[in-house]
Amino acid sequence: MSDEVRDRFEIPKEMRSMAEASVEQARKAFEKFVGAAQTAADSIEERNATVRAGARDVSGKAIAYAEKNVQASLDHAQSLLKAKDLSEVMRLHSEYVQAQMRALAEQASEISQTVGKAAMDAAKPKA
Repeated sequence: MSDEVRDRFEIPKEMRSMAEASVEQARKAFEKFVGAAQTAADSIEERNATVRAGARDVSGKAIAYAEKNVQASLDHAQSLLKAKDLSEVMRLHSEYVQAQMRALAEQASEISQTVGKAAMDAAKPKA
């Protein structure tokens, strides 16, 4: 077997079509999930006036981060479907993992700061 044939990485058309359809279904399901999560977050926020601003900030960030992370995963899955060989698959995956690690570290730091601020605001005595 020649190196060119061995290194060639092709996904059969039927399998690629099925995978693309699955990715699209996942995107639609996720959009519905985000809508339901936002509705639930809005409902929770209306229950408690004291922590409303903090809850809105935390839930808004959490939903935005979840959406961003799922979109990144779906985009990554789609890019893998278009990979021409195994080395491209490995490169794409490595880039994705590195980008997600950076994003998650930034998100954790921002959420921590937002939660801390919300807790401080909620603990302030009322004038």
